[in-house]
Amino acid sequence: MAQPADTFSSYDAIGNREDLADIIYDISPTETPFLSAIPKVKASATYHEIQTDTLETAAANAVIEGDDATTDARAATTRLGNYTQISDKVVRTTGTQEAVDSAGRGSELSYQIMRAGKELKNDMEYACLQNGARVAGDDSTARQLAGVNAWINTNDDFGGTGASPTGDGTDTRTDGTQRAFDEADLQTVLASCWDAGGNPDTIFVGSFNKQAMSAFTGNATRNIDSADKKLVNAIDIYVGDFGELQVVPARHMRTRDALVLDTSHWALAELRSFQEKELAVTGDSMRKQLLCEYTLESRNEASSGGVYDLTTS
Repeated sequence: MAQPADTFSSYDAIGNREDLADIIYDISPTETPFLSAIPKVKASATYHEIQTDTLETAAANAVIEGDDATTDARAATTRLGNYTQISDKVVRTTGTQEAVDSAGRGSELSYQIMRAGKELKNDMEYACLQNGARVAGDDSTARQLAGVNAWINTNDDFGGTGASPTGDGTDTRTDGTQRAFDEADLQTVLASCWDAGGNPDTIFVGSFNKQAMSAFTGNATRNIDSADKKLVNAIDIYVGDFGELQVVPARHMRTRDALVLDTSHWALAELRSFQEKELAVTGDSMRKQLLCEYTLESRNEASSGGVYDLTTS
């Protein structure tokens, strides 16, 4: 079939209106499971400090009847700290762009602020889960917080050539030879945490090692729900000898790590929570800054642990 002669079609038309959907589709990840799991507290200085303590190891304790009491030596608490880090996003739009009719948003500036807020939250999660040491900063150097991996040194299992950090946030851990995620290594870390007095509740992993966990022998039997026609082939709860832990995939952590955390012993300390500031107008445009100042509070790193140097593909 052919189009009849002189038929005016959409290919010939000049004035047809565009068909642009009034929705903007974005699948960029915005989940921050670590920040969502830990408590939030208030910081009051750029160097946020906490104290930790440890009881004496249990030992034989029998005294003679009627004997004079002997004073026991007592150890002082340990004082630790982390620097607050400032993170920001600045957006700028012209007066013209604010005036035109935009699809999917009423105000370009408001839309960009919304995007920047999500990005800033992702950046905070990233900072807390990285292997970064604290940095005091100066007039030309930004302060930086020490991430989770710079604190954990009591209950860590790592590959050959790897090494633990000091455990006070002043240095980073040394990455070692990567190896496959093994359930025995996870059980070793869980036992070590329990021996130290910890009770981890969550295992954070990347996508590859989330799947590796689902192949652990503890989940060797796969169940099919005939009514729902579902094959259960994943571990979302790991029940071990020392308790039940959630298994949570985290997009902004290092994929070579499996963090075994007692989330009650980590906190986000905020010196300045999210702020939106209008910046000075210097012409026919508008600028706004989103800003926050925060640090990671490690309440006692021995409560948690990690399996490190894992393969990621």
